[in-house]
Amino acid sequence: MRGRLTFVAGLVMTLLCLAVLATALIGLRGLANQYNVDRIVRVTLKTIHMLKNDQIPSVLPSQGIAGVQVIRPDGSVESSSVLLQGKPRMAFFQPPDTTVRQDMVHCDSTLWPDQCMVIVAIRVYSPNGDYLIYAADPVVPWYVDPRVDLLLFLGAGLIVAVTTFGTYLLVGRALRPVDAISEELATITASDLDHRVPVPRNHDEIRRLAETANATLDRLEEAVEQQRRFASDASHDLRSPLTAMRAEVEGALLDVETADWEHTGEAILGSIDRLQALVDDLLQIARLDSGAPGRMDPVDLAHLAATEIDRRRRRVRIIRELQPGVIIMGDRLRLARVLTNLLDNAERHANSVVVVKVYEEAGCGVLEVLDDGAGVPHDKREHVFQRFTRLDAARSRDAGGTGLGLAIARQICEGHGGTLGIEDSVKGARFVLRIPVSR
Repeated sequence: MRGRLTFVAGLVMTLLCLAVLATALIGLRGLANQYNVDRIVRVTLKTIHMLKNDQIPSVLPSQGIAGVQVIRPDGSVESSSVLLQGKPRMAFFQPPDTTVRQDMVHCDSTLWPDQCMVIVAIRVYSPNGDYLIYAADPVVPWYVDPRVDLLLFLGAGLIVAVTTFGTYLLVGRALRPVDAISEELATITASDLDHRVPVPRNHDEIRRLAETANATLDRLEEAVEQQRRFASDASHDLRSPLTAMRAEVEGALLDVETADWEHTGEAILGSIDRLQALVDDLLQIARLDSGAPGRMDPVDLAHLAATEIDRRRRRVRIIRELQPGVIIMGDRLRLARVLTNLLDNAERHANSVVVVKVYEEAGCGVLEVLDDGAGVPHDKREHVFQRFTRLDAARSRDAGGTGLGLAIARQICEGHGGTLGIEDSVKGARFVLRIPVSR
């Protein structure tokens, strides 16, 4: 980037200087041409003064120009400058009747072959006839003067060099924080995420880049740490039922003849059920983390709640307060999973009754699941939605859950543009789901 920006700046300045030089040369050539004509006219006026005073010598002074001639009324040359002595008149054109002066450019004339000359002709009135005075000097070349051109090109080159070098330094200085950020990012590995990129002092785009990079690193470190905790907890929970099954089998094998194989089979089957539930939850978490979209269909929240309540085996009494006609857009299977997880959690911790409510409030479909258990402390209400959460014995995941149900439920709700949280209740825990209704 540094080289490209420097090249672009140098190229732009070069083109700009060339345009300025071309404009300057055109302007200088115009000024030089006008100055040259004025100088020829001055010499001509001096010659006219001498003619009027009858002081015309046979040899006219050149006065710094190529040549001067005085032509008599009969067309013969009366007097000329040194270089034109003995030569014919330099031109035959005459000023028109309406003026006394005319300027013309003649090229490849007999007097000056291979050269273009500016010739000024002035008519001088005389009683015996009009005299003509011609004065000539070479045309100003397109480059005007090599010394002026050299000076202009040296100045333009200096400007281009200063611009290019200055751009190189400024871009390098501006990108120095980017180099520092790149070097710091290169040192960060998956096992060492506590590094942060340096934040420049200037409040500019690079500072915002550094702050964004640091914020991204914070989120990455948190996600990696969460993933590590998740892997540790998942491995522990997967190991627990396997260990229980191994213990049952090894205990039975110690005394094959007297072992209660029916009890052993039931114990192993319970461990398998727990293992299967944990694997199912892990697969659901993986699908949700991958961002796989679900179907979006109109769902009657009251009908969905009634269906899920009817199809489950009840451990406690469930009271329904379902308002029909609360329609939301969502994935029916995933929303059913949310309700199942909330009911499983409520039944595990309820003393005798669970209340399920569905109603509409402030443009949202609301689903409440309340139990009459010990409840959740106010400072732990967000903690229970984390994966593999461990609370006290009253709400421990060891009571039968996998520790993933509430985390899955919240993630599904957020995927539907809704919220899931714990709100105040007279007794027990009150889980409240809110999802915008569909019109």
